[in-house]
Amino acid sequence: MLSRLARKIMRAIAGDRQRGKNIISSEGDSAQLSSDLENNIAYIVKAFGSSSDLVVRRLRAGKGGSVSAAVIHLDGLVDGLLVAQSVVRSITVMTESLDSPESVLDELHDGLISVTGVDKVVDGYEATLRIAEGSCVVLIDSLPTALACAVQGWEQRSPEEPNTEATVRGSKEGFVESIRVNTSILRRRIAHPRLRIEECRLGRLTRTSVVIAYVQGIARPSIIQEVRSRLAAIDIDSIQESGQLEELIEDAPFSPFPTIARTERPDRIVGALLEGRVAILLDGTPFALIVPVTLTMLLSTPEDYFERFYAGTLIRLIRVLSVFVSLLMPSFYVAVTTYHQEMLPTSLILSIAAQREGVPFPAFLEAFIMEVMFELIREAGIRLPRVIGPAISIVGVLVLGDAAIRAGLVSPIMVMVVAATGIASLATPAFSLAIGIRVLRFAFLFLAAFLGFFGIAIGALALFAYLTSLESFGVPYMSPIAPVIDAGLRDAILRVPWRAMKERPEWLTWYNQTRMDSAANHKDEHSTFREGRRKEQ
Repeated sequence: MLSRLARKIMRAIAGDRQRGKNIISSEGDSAQLSSDLENNIAYIVKAFGSSSDLVVRRLRAGKGGSVSAAVIHLDGLVDGLLVAQSVVRSITVMTESLDSPESVLDELHDGLISVTGVDKVVDGYEATLRIAEGSCVVLIDSLPTALACAVQGWEQRSPEEPNTEATVRGSKEGFVESIRVNTSILRRRIAHPRLRIEECRLGRLTRTSVVIAYVQGIARPSIIQEVRSRLAAIDIDSIQESGQLEELIEDAPFSPFPTIARTERPDRIVGALLEGRVAILLDGTPFALIVPVTLTMLLSTPEDYFERFYAGTLIRLIRVLSVFVSLLMPSFYVAVTTYHQEMLPTSLILSIAAQREGVPFPAFLEAFIMEVMFELIREAGIRLPRVIGPAISIVGVLVLGDAAIRAGLVSPIMVMVVAATGIASLATPAFSLAIGIRVLRFAFLFLAAFLGFFGIAIGALALFAYLTSLESFGVPYMSPIAPVIDAGLRDAILRVPWRAMKERPEWLTWYNQTRMDSAANHKDEHSTFREGRRKEQ
């Protein structure tokens, strides 16, 4: 009995799989439109499975209503007023003097339909894709050709200040989920025809719009072509967020360090484009991607260039220090208290020993428990509702820390070390970089527990060797530090005055490197652009 039941279940599963394969294989099949209007309507209705949001409007066109027509679209994806005034009215009112279906179709395509995009479509599958993208399709009886009209219109969020990247000085405008709004923001900021916007679609089911943005004559052609190749190689059902795309095209998927930067700030994207980098924007998310990326770029923010150069340099040095503190401070504490007590002054080591008296755990286990608890509190603060999240986090840290000290489970100095480490990690401007440092912190903690400073030194050398071997779209990750590029060091850890940064990073572009020049040479821009185009070709 059990064997018969098992065979029946396996046959049912096999049948479901075969039906699924048949549906998937039939989705992309081309089917020429018929000359019969009802057949075309039936094909489109069947393709959408009689969905409730599919609107089919039958109309009469031509002289005396002699021509039958239909307008098909999805409710909620189109601008209803635009469909009524520019499409329906053009079909029913403005074609009264036409007496043949061919003339009705030609006149509608050539100018009667007053929308910016009107294309002729002869493939039924292409017509269904246009409807799914937010266009409306016009069908004419006795003609195997349809008109796809761009009448998209849906609710969208207005540009506002980004939530994940605080803006101290600069634009308060951030990207939104609409890719057209985001490209218009870039066009306003780079008002030049050399800004290139290339669009493609990814995802067999979602058909998500992806845009590649770069400045021709500044971005290196090999980097642009590499971006195109990696996007073209993606074959997946859906792309819903730029994080998925980032994982599919990055150089080192298993690296704790990000080789692609993400941001919500248009000013950061514009600065990257003008340096010779390439931006990738995705429809449905406000997070844009920047390639290629270097470690020094992840430690900088747009405010570094908007403030005076000495303020920008000081802030950058503080960020670099915060990276080292968040990465190595707990491991240094464990190494000193476990193996190298002689490195501390006698009074300080006696004070630490007095505080640790009665703590039942070794320094490594104490630090590990506190780090895990801090990560749990931080994650809980992120997931909680915004109204109560900060309050719960602060109360949790205070109550747990004080209770742990009073119970003798941890020492006060350990609480200070973990708190300083957490604050330093929050100073890292790139969240993806901060996550990688948090992961490596535990690795250095284990090395310090077993080998002391020797373990930390071995880990640091291995980490630096790994960073120097890492690349992002063909650009060394540690540029301009390794390899050393003298001109690039002006905008690496330090930030020299703008007058001293007259050239773009040479590891990103080898022509049109001049960013600032005298008025006498500024008028030679067109010859520089022609030289860039010749080298690109």
